[in-house]
Amino acid sequence: MNIEGTQPYIYVYPFFPKLPSHPGCHITSSRVLYQIQQYIKREVHHNQVRTNFGRETRVLILSLSLIGCVALSNDPGKFAPVISSHQSRVTMIQFVLELEWVLSTGQDKQFAWHCSESGQRLGGYRTSAVASGLQFDVETRHVFIGDQSGQVTILKLEQENCTLVTTFRGHTGGVTALCWDPVQRVLFSGSSDHSVIMWDIGGRKGTAIELQGHNDKVQALSYAQHTRQLISCGGDGGIVVWNMDVERQETPEWLDSDSCQKCDQPFFWNFKQMWDSKKIGLRQHHCRKCGKAVCGKCSSKRSPIPLMGFEFEVRVCDSCHEAITDEERAPTATFHDSKHNIVHVHFDATRGWLLTSGTDKVIKLWDMTPVVS
Repeated sequence: MNIEGTQPYIYVYPFFPKLPSHPGCHITSSRVLYQIQQYIKREVHHNQVRTNFGRETRVLILSLSLIGCVALSNDPGKFAPVISSHQSRVTMIQFVLELEWVLSTGQDKQFAWHCSESGQRLGGYRTSAVASGLQFDVETRHVFIGDQSGQVTILKLEQENCTLVTTFRGHTGGVTALCWDPVQRVLFSGSSDHSVIMWDIGGRKGTAIELQGHNDKVQALSYAQHTRQLISCGGDGGIVVWNMDVERQETPEWLDSDSCQKCDQPFFWNFKQMWDSKKIGLRQHHCRKCGKAVCGKCSSKRSPIPLMGFEFEVRVCDSCHEAITDEERAPTATFHDSKHNIVHVHFDATRGWLLTSGTDKVIKLWDMTPVVS
């Protein structure tokens, strides 16, 4: 199902669950949408809007440079900005029901959290670059912030202060999306370098698993906990459903060498060996399976390595190509073409529905039960 829009493009939207009826509260979807529409016309002026919806509290959070809250009740809806959070546009926002906190990041490189009841600012932290991903673990009160420099920052939040736990970097491009699994305690990060990395936070082993399945930047992530499947969407229009219930392997570090580690032919910068052997230097490549530095002749084969995250064919040395079995080449992900440049995604696990929005001003609703079940 497609829903066409009229704004420059649809960036993000709330997914409303069925609103339960109780005394003093009778809301129709048309009334809710009308209230939202009036607020956007009055306050936003065709700019991008960030939203977050609290299912239990029936509170809708909308943000631009100010954050406004509205209670979806039978009383007249008032979208009044109550939190002056950032000096420039809000980039990410999250509502934490259990603590009654509103977390937000902005283009001013500030992360802040406020009390959703009083609007009081509880604390803040300045990031190294503009944040483009935000996730929170309620149990440990850790917040994960991904930024445009490719760095992920972990903070420990208290009621009125925060402590820097660590920072880590694995992407060659900026972080574009984050997704947290509180059960397995793993963090997924998508990037403009076309890759997804799974960080094993709970295992405390520093494990980082790369997933390569997009031809353009990854722009949205969602995780189905009950089936342990990751959904990644990108600018290439691809929707990739990854099976994370398999034992995956880390990609090896690329080894340094002045000559091919298979045939000992010198690389083009190894002038001494070139002179001694009277041979022309060759270009250096790396096998994605073993990480060895090899020449083109010794790495002429290509193969997918799904358990290492390579769903597409990649360069491998001849010996590794012979060692990879057909079982190891079996895909661990399914690929689907959404036919639009996806910028945001929301997965409703109870229905098996996936909502995607794109730069083509279209929201699409997908039935994912055949692949996520």
